[in-house]
Amino acid sequence: MDKQKITFQFISANGESQEVEGLTGETVMQVAYDNGIEGVAAECGGSMSCGTCHVFLDEASFARIDAPSESEMDMLDIVSSDRHATSRLSCQIKLGSDFAGAQVHIPESQY
Repeated sequence: MDKQKITFQFISANGESQEVEGLTGETVMQVAYDNGIEGVAAECGGSMSCGTCHVFLDEASFARIDAPSESEMDMLDIVSSDRHATSRLSCQIKLGSDFAGAQVHIPESQY
C-alpha cells in the first residue's frame, strides 16, 4: 500500500505557523524532527517516557483522531507545560487521512 502525504500545521507559542507534510504511519513527532520544529524536543525518542513532545491540537482534529491511551494520559499528567483538553504527546499521534489540516500548537514552556 502506498503511503499518502498528510499536510498539517505546527503553530508556535507566538502564533507563527509552519505547514508541513508527513506520510501516513509516521508520527507527528517524527515530522516535527524532520522539519526542524522548535519546541518538540522528544528527548526519549518517542518511547513515551519524557513528555517533551507535548502539543495541543485544535478541537476538530482532536475529535477526529483516536483517543489517547491510558498510558499517554498518565504521561500527560506530568508534562511541564499546562495540560489542555486537547493535549497529546506527538510521539503517540500516527498520521492518517483524519489528521490532514490539523493545527498542532506547541506549548510556550517547551521553548
